[in-house]
Order: sequence, then C-alpha cells, then structure tokens
Amino acid sequence: MTTVALPRFIQVRQKFLPSEPVDVVGTLGREFERVRPKVKPGARVAVAVGSRGIANLDKLIGAVTQELRQAGAAPFIVPAMGSHGGATPEGQVRLLADYGVTEQRMGAPIRAAMDVERLGATADGVEVLWSAEAFRADGVVVVNRVKPHTDFHSETLGSGLLKMMVVGLGKRAGAANFHAAAMRLGYERVLSTAARVALATAPVLCGVAVVENQFHDTARLEVLLPHEIEAREPELFRDARRLMPRIPFDDIDLLIVDRLGKNISGAGMDPNVTGRGIHGASALPGAQKAKPVVRRLFVRDLTPESHGNAVGVGLADFTTTRLVRAMDERVTFMNALTALSLQSVKVPIHFESDRECVVRALESLAIADTGRAKVARITDTLSLERLQASEAFLDEVRGRTDLEIEDNCEDMKFDAAGNLAG
Repeated sequence: MTTVALPRFIQVRQKFLPSEPVDVVGTLGREFERVRPKVKPGARVAVAVGSRGIANLDKLIGAVTQELRQAGAAPFIVPAMGSHGGATPEGQVRLLADYGVTEQRMGAPIRAAMDVERLGATADGVEVLWSAEAFRADGVVVVNRVKPHTDFHSETLGSGLLKMMVVGLGKRAGAANFHAAAMRLGYERVLSTAARVALATAPVLCGVAVVENQFHDTARLEVLLPHEIEAREPELFRDARRLMPRIPFDDIDLLIVDRLGKNISGAGMDPNVTGRGIHGASALPGAQKAKPVVRRLFVRDLTPESHGNAVGVGLADFTTTRLVRAMDERVTFMNALTALSLQSVKVPIHFESDRECVVRALESLAIADTGRAKVARITDTLSLERLQASEAFLDEVRGRTDLEIEDNCEDMKFDAAGNLAG
C-alpha cells in the first residue's frame, strides 16, 4: 500500500443550547386529558409504533398503553414501519423488542400482521392502503417523532404523524404504493393527500408527536386530535429542523462515519447531516448543492439494531468488508425496492481494515498533501455533540464561539488489525 500522510485530529465539542427536560410520563398524562372522554369502555385501540430509535420510546409507549387501560380501553400494539424488518411480522416484532417494546413490558399484545385494507384514493387516483389490524380497531393512536425527511426537502412537512399514517401503517404494500406515486407526483403532495384520506376514513383517535433536540433527547411532546394533526405538524416540524444537529463544517474532504443503521435514520445515515441524497449523489465539483459538501464518505460499521438492514451504505464511497459481511441482502433489498431508493444499497469500494479505507479514500482525493486534508469523524448522524476534526480545521474551530477544542492534536490511532480506535 502506498505511503500516504494521515492527518492529525483534534476532539471538538459543539456547544448546543440545552432545552428544558421533558417529563415524558407526566406530560403525556396531561396531554391525554382531551383524549380520555373519546375512549369508549372496552374499545380495542391500536398503538402504532415505528422502527426508529426515538428517545424514551419504551417509556412513551408504556405510558400510552397505561393511559388507554385507565380509560377503560384494551390497547394493542401495531408495528407501523412499512417494509422494515424484512417486511415480515417476526422481523418487525424483533425491531420493536430492540427498543424495549415487548408484550411483556408494555402489558399489551403485538399484532404484527402485514395484511392491508384499502381506505380509498386521493384526487390524483393514488390508492391509500392501511394495516388491516389497525383499521379494524375501534381507535388508533399514532406515535412518531417529527423531523426533516430523508428523501425530500420541504419547508413545512417531513417525517412525522402524517408520514406514519401513510407509509408506516401502509405496511409493505402501502409503503411501496406511496413511493411509486411520490416518484411521479412528488413526496409532499402524495403524503399530504394520502394522509387526508387516512384521517377521513381510518379510526384515528389521536397522534402523539415527539420533537428531539441536538442531544437526541425529548424536547417536546404533544398529543393531537385528528383534526389538529395536519395544521399543527408544520410548527413542530420547524422546531425539529431548528433543533436538528449538524456537522459544523460545510466543506469536508473525507467524512468518516462510525456506524449506520435503521435505528439511526430511515436512510441509515441522515442525508440532512451528510449532504448525500438518498437517490444518489455525485462528489464532482459543483454537482452537490446540499451542505456539507462531502467529497469522500467512509462508513465503518452497521448497528446491531439494524438486523442486517444496510440501507444507506450506497451513500458512502468506501466501507469495510466487515460491514458488507454484516449486510442481510434480503432485508436490505426489500427495503430499497419498497422505497425505490436503489442507489442507497449499492455496495461501495470496501477493504478489510479501516486504515486501508482511509488511505485509499485520501489517495482518491488527488490532493498534494493528504496530511492537510479536511477530515471529520462522527459516531453517527444522530450523535454530533462531539466529533473529531483534522488539523486543517484548527483555525476555523478556534475562531468560532459555538465550538470548543477538548483535546490537542493527536495522530490517528489504529489497533493491531488496522481499525480505528475509540
């Protein structure tokens, strides 16, 4: 392997403004007061839960099921995650268990069947399909985090309650139908019109919307009645976008991401953080408008919680052979085919060790002094309070009040196998 100068690194902390802590159980109890009178004794109420790694999810779902029981209902849990988990009931139950959402802990059965019912069609002729288990319930509580979507940009709409009603509760068939229509008509249009059909037809009791801060913790929690969801979600979305953590640099030669996974982002690595679009991106000059501009991206590992779903690996230029081996092709391809995001699962150039990936990535940049390359290393696209930055960023960091240097410059550290330490 050619001798390549490796940059030295500093440890950087972003000085995010803290938000007030949220008492999840207490807040839900207060917010649920408007819902209790609408719950009929003995009603079968489905609680729709997705596949994202939402902070305090087990505590939140446990509180929702407890509130429903106290109101006299018989709650049960429906996985609302489209084609995730290999589009099988067993796979989706397994994903919920990773977050502590089990029948035993929640005190409620899980109904994970993939069958769907047709709710109707939008004015554009798009069929809206819904979980048969949820549709046959007397009421449905939709629980989701509100945040910018990974597949499209909008000023008012992202991933939230409306998306869960259309895509998550659509199961595999509904999610595929949505994505096919969105490719023709636009994501925002289909999401909005299909959600209106669901709200008008399905037995939605309420939505529980969560906004997280830069520390990946609950910053806001609201319970919305069906007629409030479409009007209220844009404001929550703007809050979520404002609080979303970012990489503090706009121009990066090499971004090293320690791990990707469906528990981190629907795209494995959030394009709102990496600047790499889910439907493919070019590193050629001028071809990338999103910030940051990342010329080379190296992702090292797949989270265990992803259960082999490596959607997002195709957004990288380099990866490790161990990540490729950890990839469950059936699960990954099913997700990509459903979402029509084929670029996101193409296997990048890969090598056995982190060291070789870093060296080859730096070589491919064709810059005179690779020791002066602008390199940043993050844990994942949710964990951005602390990151490593190469010496080339030192002057910029020193000149900013929102950044703090925690450690002096050090060489990149590799273990005996050539993999990055820490």
